This record gives sequence, C-alpha cells and structure tokens, in this order.
Amino acid sequence: MSALPPGDPQLVAMIVNHLKTQGLFDQFRRDCLADVDTKPAYLHLRQRVDNFVSNHLSNHTWSPQLNKNQLRNNIRQLVLQSGMLEQGVDRIVAQVVDPKIHHTFRPQVERIVRQFLSPGSHVEEEEPPLAPSLLVESQEVHPQHGGGPSRLRLLTVPG
Repeated sequence: MSALPPGDPQLVAMIVNHLKTQGLFDQFRRDCLADVDTKPAYLHLRQRVDNFVSNHLSNHTWSPQLNKNQLRNNIRQLVLQSGMLEQGVDRIVAQVVDPKIHHTFRPQVERIVRQFLSPGSHVEEEEPPLAPSLLVESQEVHPQHGGGPSRLRLLTVPG
C-alpha cells in the first residue's frame, strides 16, 4: 500500500472509495432500511408528520383553483422548519444504526480495510477474530448468602 500516514485525507478517501466499490455502504443501507419501519421512533415520527399535515390541510378548502404544488411545498417547508424531522431521524438512527455499529458494521469495515491496506497478506476469515485479552478468574462474595464463590465462566483467548 502507499506510504501515506494513518489519518491522511488521501488515504481516508481511498479507503472510503474502496468500501463503496465493495458495495459495503449499499449493504449497510439495505440492512438499516429493512429495519426502519418496525422501530418505534419511525412509527412515532410518521404519526407526528401525518398529524401535522392533516391539521394543516384541515385549514384549506379544496377547489379546482387550489395550487396543489404550492400547497405541497408550503407543507414541506413547515415540516422542515418545525424541527420534528431532525429529532425523529436522530431517534431512528439511535434505534436502527447504533445497535449495528459495533457488532455488524465495524467488523466488516475492519476486514475490508485490512485487505485494502495489506492485499494478499490476510487469509479470508469467516468470523472476525476476538481482540486479544486476558480474562482472569475471579470470585464474587455475596455476604447476604453467607459468602462463597459465584458461578464462574472462563474464556481463554490466545493472545
């Protein structure tokens, strides 16, 4: 790979472009969009916008002379100015995207970035490896139960 230092804007742009050509962003978008309409934040935002539009339209009487495009644009501007979309989208992101970042998106991005930075040096892995760590056996004492060790679960990770 090139001798660009980590964080260099050119290197970052090259990596982002590579992720795009691999279709990763499209896959993430599809995964998130598949979940959006089931989340409470989306359903709440949709209800708020529907109510807002209905209330606004209730103040207008339909006539053949009514300029529907102008009315539509006016409603769109009012919805944008209300701030409800920004708040609602933030909540949707928190419910749809945030839970996927560390367990789904990050391992896939890291794998492709490793392949990009060192092509041919990594064997394709089914699962991303666990970060090396040392887990120490411990005992919890529960005075209210007369003390003694709690159930222990040990996981050994080669480091």
